[in-house]
Amino acid sequence: MTSYLIRSDDWQALFLRLGLALLVGGAIGWNRERQQKSAGLRTHMLVSLGAALFVLTPLQADLSASNESVGRAIQGVATGIGFLGAGEILHVSRRNTPKVKGLTSAASIWVTAALGIAAGCGWWQLTTIAAVMTLITLSSVKKLEDSSWLRIDEDDHP
Repeated sequence: MTSYLIRSDDWQALFLRLGLALLVGGAIGWNRERQQKSAGLRTHMLVSLGAALFVLTPLQADLSASNESVGRAIQGVATGIGFLGAGEILHVSRRNTPKVKGLTSAASIWVTAALGIAAGCGWWQLTTIAAVMTLITLSSVKKLEDSSWLRIDEDDHP
């Protein structure tokens, strides 16, 4: 098992980890931007970069950082990002019919934070695979949802 710890003077490793966080955040953000969502390119890039920084900070503070300190940083990011995601969800009520919007964008922000965490830990393969799977989900699954054979008419429900 490879250690995810790096020295604070290892500029190349720091740049690669933070760069990967920006890259995967940007890929997800670009997808959301193209869909004209309020949380787009810059938001997702910053969420991913911030998550990577939150993980890298305890790793840089002490090269003997325990899994416990990194785990606490990850828990903090997961909790904090929930508030940002909640702000993305907009509850709209028309004619006494409640409608919730922004769930996918909130979920993409949450996943982007996780991608930043993985990039910050130096897990390139995990970050890349998860980013590709996220992009497939955001682009291809939407087409599947919109297809006529999957669409469920409200009249069909009892």
